[in-house]
This record gives sequence, C-alpha cells and structure tokens, in this order.
Amino acid sequence: MKKFLILLVSTSLMFTSCVSKKKYAELEAKQKQTQDLLNTATVKLNACEADRAAANATIAALEKRVADLKSDKDNLIKSSKELTVLTQQGATNLEKSLESLKEKDLKISRLQDALNKKDSVTLALVTSLKKEVGLNDEDIEINVEKGVVFISLSDKVLFKSGSYQLSNRANEILGKVATVINSKPDFEALVEGHTDNVPYSNGVLIDNWDLSVKRATAVVRKLKELGANPAQLIAAGRGEFVPLVPNTTAENKSTNRRTKIYVLPKIDQFYTMIEEELETLSNEEGGN
Repeated sequence: MKKFLILLVSTSLMFTSCVSKKKYAELEAKQKQTQDLLNTATVKLNACEADRAAANATIAALEKRVADLKSDKDNLIKSSKELTVLTQQGATNLEKSLESLKEKDLKISRLQDALNKKDSVTLALVTSLKKEVGLNDEDIEINVEKGVVFISLSDKVLFKSGSYQLSNRANEILGKVATVINSKPDFEALVEGHTDNVPYSNGVLIDNWDLSVKRATAVVRKLKELGANPAQLIAAGRGEFVPLVPNTTAENKSTNRRTKIYVLPKIDQFYTMIEEELETLSNEEGGN
C-alpha cells in the first residue's frame, strides 16, 4: 500500500510537471506574438508621429503662405489706391506741363517771328549795301557776321600807309555808305579800326590802338560830313588784337589792316520789337 501511494504521488507530480511546461511554452509563444505585435504597433506609431509632424509643418507653411498672400493682397490694394491717386496727379501734372509747353512754344514762335523779321531786314540791308557800294573791288567786303551786316574796307582803300588821313577814294566809298545809313534811321553804324602788329611810332600817337581809334573817328567824321546822322555813328578801335590771320607775312599784315563798318539795328529798338511780340502774346493769352 505504501508503495502504491508513493507511486501514485510520483505519477501525479510527473503529470503536473508536464502540464506546466506545456502551458509555459504556450504562454511564452503568446508573449512573443504579443511582443511582435507591440513592436509592429510601435513602428507604425512612430511612422504616424513622423507623418503627423510633417503634416503639421506643411500646415504651418501653408498658413504662413496664406498670411503672406493676404498681406500681399492688402499691399496691392493699398498700392492700387495710391497708384490711382498718383496717376490722377500725374495726369493733372502732365496736362499742366503740356499747357506750359504750348505756352513756351508759342512764345518761342513769337520770338522766332521777331528774329525772322530781323533776318529779313538784315537780308534787305545786305542787298541794299551790295547794290549801293558794289562788289567790284577785292578790298571791299560786304557780309553778315553773327546776324550783323558789315562792310570791311582795306586800309589801302581808305588811308595812306601808317596814316589816319583819308584818301580821295574814301570820299566815294563812304558817300555810298552814308546814303545807306541815311536810309536806315533805325540802325546804327559802328566803325571799328584794326591794324597789324607793327609798332606805331610816328607823331603824337602812342601805339596801334591809338592809330585804330583815330582811323575810326576819321571815318565817322567823314560819314557825318557826307550827311550821315551823327547820332547813328559809333567809333571804336581794336588795334592789333583781333587779327584775321597771323601777322607773319606782308600779305597777312595787309589783310589785318582794315576798317569794319557794322550796320546794326539799335539794340533798344530790337528789344522793343521782341517786347511788343511778347505783349501781343500775353494779351492773346489773357483773352482766352
């Protein structure tokens, strides 16, 4: 009996031991399966967290973009309003500028008309002088210089060498010039003497400047004697200081020894003519 009980207990223990190992293996397998599922879930969770972070970053970027676009829209609306104001002001300023340009163009046109009248008078004067004085002598030149008519006479025509005494031929030539001056009471005659650079040392004169002035005054006196109005006559001397060519040869020196008679409109009358044109323009503008 005792042996039987011992055998029974032993058998029971053996059976119990076998059952526990089987369950343990099952539990261990379940635990491994659960751990695998947990690992898989963790990986998926990490991936979801990364996707959520990326999505949040994208949302933040889009929100910032939306804010920037809204700001740009507001700025564009503001700029558009400012541009509209500026455009209106620009149009007004442009219109004023165009009106100002029209006025200036009209004034310039008026001044040009005055200058054209002066040029017409100048041309008529040149024609008159050429017809009266003639151009058959190489020592006589009639031309226009900077809008001013002049007659250039060689000293051989008017004076003896180194002298301010007029020659016999001077009476004939200056008589014709006096006739033209008398026909132009609104003009003045500026007589301008020129010499070469050879020093003058004869008589009471000091230098070539004195000689050029004496020659100019001699011509002025002769024009007065021949009937020209002395109020229209001006005498001036330039000496050797405005040569036409270098004083290097006898021929060049002869060229530089000359007397120029400028026949020019009186400056005050010329400006009066311009002022009259401007006054006419002003009256026309006031009437509009």
